[in-house]
Amino acid sequence: MRIKEVAKMFGMTEDTLRYYEKSGLIGPIKKMPNGMRDYTEEDLARIEFVKCMRGATLPIEVLRNYMELYDQGDSTFEERKELLIKQRDILKDKITDMNKAYEKLNTKIKMYNNKSLETKLVKKN
Repeated sequence: MRIKEVAKMFGMTEDTLRYYEKSGLIGPIKKMPNGMRDYTEEDLARIEFVKCMRGATLPIEVLRNYMELYDQGDSTFEERKELLIKQRDILKDKITDMNKAYEKLNTKIKMYNNKSLETKLVKKN
């Protein structure tokens, strides 16, 4: 599959795919005799994983480390698992913070809808 098709499939730019390859998150991608990239099913699976993890705000460095460990094979199983557990815990904290912000926004919007918004955001003692 060519880069244009892959970019469209995942809703990202060709530059992003090239960056992911250059940064070691995917690939190296095989090239056809004419020099064009030819993505395999394995490449697509990695792209899907990386896109999902980036959408969850995992840093590039963490993903690069994970992919390097993954490419080393089964001997890194526990290390990869621990890395993912740590990132899951970080993400859980972010989700908690985001939910708090979401609820705060809903409360403020309701106040606006009821025309009862307080002018002070913080009470002074």
